Amino acid sequence: MRLKDRVAIVTGGGYGIGGAYSLGLAEEGAKVVLADINFEAAKAVAKEIEQKGGEALPLRTDVTSLESTQEMADKTVKKFGKIDILVNNASLFAALGTKQWDKIDVDEWDRVMAVNLRGMWLCSKAVVPHMKAQGKGRIINISSGRAYKGGAGNLHYVTSKAGVLGFTRGLACALAGTGINVNTIAPGSTLSEGVLARGVTPEARAKRNLERCVQKEQYPKDLVGTLIFLSSDESEFICGETIVVDGGTVFV
Repeated sequence: MRLKDRVAIVTGGGYGIGGAYSLGLAEEGAKVVLADINFEAAKAVAKEIEQKGGEALPLRTDVTSLESTQEMADKTVKKFGKIDILVNNASLFAALGTKQWDKIDVDEWDRVMAVNLRGMWLCSKAVVPHMKAQGKGRIINISSGRAYKGGAGNLHYVTSKAGVLGFTRGLACALAGTGINVNTIAPGSTLSEGVLARGVTPEARAKRNLERCVQKEQYPKDLVGTLIFLSSDESEFICGETIVVDGGTVFV
């Protein structure tokens, strides 16, 4: 087990890709905190982890709230004594639908930026003091292949995910010398509950799959290996980088 006895927080950890991240970390020995605004979903994944012999703590967390993210960090340390890994996964996507760029409501634009970008900043602010105190930590931010490809139907989402790349590079520099590594994973189009909820047709999925060098469907489990690698000591000399996991669609 590469992450035995380490403590990992996964925001949005109770649903979709976040759930796969949580389960994957637990299987490698990590104690997992599932920080999700959907507390019932977080509890369900935590129960699954515990049934497999792991340790988990579900928390209702609003990543847009300074108070809620601080409480997330405090409760994690109270329960497990430390924080080794933060996976900034919480994101607004499935509920957005598709809109022309100039038809997006101002409040919706601001909400996407609050969840997808401010949330990463607040969660990082909450955990970094604990990581600094132990001289080591991993922060893994989740972007999207759309940050590179663009996309006409979700300008606010694409913009926010491009912002994650800058956030990662800036934070990596800001934390230089602390022992905290900051990196990004940019998934390709992944068949998760969120994508299914958007009503993407099998025909559309098949067409997208043909655009990949690895011409098959991408599932949440296909992202877990990269997450474990970036969470482990094996990635100690990687910092400020983005790893695109999309079967060979965009090349960085």
